[in-house]
Amino acid sequence: MEKILQQIIDDNKKYAEYGNVATYIPELRKANKNDLGICIVDMNNNIYEAGNCDKKFTIQSVSKPITLALAIMDSGKDKIFSKVGMEPSGDPFNSIMKLETSKPSIPYNPMINAGAIMITSMIKGKNNEDKLNRIMSFFKKLSGNENLSINEEVYMSEKLTGDRNRAMAYLLKGEGVLTENVDEVLDLYFKQCSIEITVRDLARMGVNLASHGVDILTGKRLIDEEVSKIVKTFMVTCGMYDASGEYAINVGIPSKSGVGGGIMGTVPNKMGIGVYGPSLDEKGNSMAGIKVMQGISQQMNLSIF
Repeated sequence: MEKILQQIIDDNKKYAEYGNVATYIPELRKANKNDLGICIVDMNNNIYEAGNCDKKFTIQSVSKPITLALAIMDSGKDKIFSKVGMEPSGDPFNSIMKLETSKPSIPYNPMINAGAIMITSMIKGKNNEDKLNRIMSFFKKLSGNENLSINEEVYMSEKLTGDRNRAMAYLLKGEGVLTENVDEVLDLYFKQCSIEITVRDLARMGVNLASHGVDILTGKRLIDEEVSKIVKTFMVTCGMYDASGEYAINVGIPSKSGVGGGIMGTVPNKMGIGVYGPSLDEKGNSMAGIKVMQGISQQMNLSIF
């Protein structure tokens, strides 16, 4: 298996040259655009890795399906989806436009920034510290990594430059959709996006989604089965931003990308996949990472369709 993965990495590394690392968060500029790594964890806990699989990076938008699962389990799907829609937006992940033109003025889905900010605002806790501890605990359980932590440099970089996210949050507050303190919600959101991970952490979270929310190591249920289905459906329809339809056709694996270069894939009843490639295309997805996912899907016949 690892020979196959290494060959897929070697075949697709060239695509990194056609993209660029994220620059709107200054700390992300430091990434090496030529890095490319992959990890697969199957249902029997077999682990296969190739490429730059030990490189740490921040989770960014790959965190969105995980916090969505936590929020639904906290408040129930009816409450969550009264505040956030279920449809693809067809717009960039950081677009503000439809917040003002749509009625009611709720974000189209939880995978775009406006929707993810709303989801983070609905995580339960008596204060921000309590909410962050609950988020971190959930990520640690799903990834099987008790050492997960926040990259403070990236967090501060996002906090200092996150004006667009701030604008979205204040617009939602002005419309009466977001009811929490804007600064506290954004601080929590920026920390959530700055959790530092590796492709193995992504693959482990992916396989626990593939097992419908049951930890493959302990047998404990971490995510309700219905919630797991909802999360994976959003990954198919909205997980790769406004390239989700094309990705579903070419790859066919429920996935979520982030501008840190990560992609988390989950193949139901089979495996979780983590990919890292910080060179992004114009839509914010890993340029070479998508090609790697396409190669794996085709070679191993993993499309769910």
